[in-house]
Amino acid sequence: MHDQAPAPGQTTLTNLQASRVDFARRDWEYARSEDLGQLEAASLILMVERLRGRLGDMLDLVQEVTGG
Repeated sequence: MHDQAPAPGQTTLTNLQASRVDFARRDWEYARSEDLGQLEAASLILMVERLRGRLGDMLDLVQEVTGG
């Protein structure tokens, strides 16, 4: 996935940036696979907090990559 040369206009992520994306993707996939109706309220709150943190990190990453 990261071994390919980027297309013109694309930015290559550093290993740290790629890891951050991977962690966010894994958290997202985990959340999507859960049966939310079966989770306790505390578990739902923890999941929302984890996803909110990942979203903030991904927005920060976009700013890092785009220089914005």
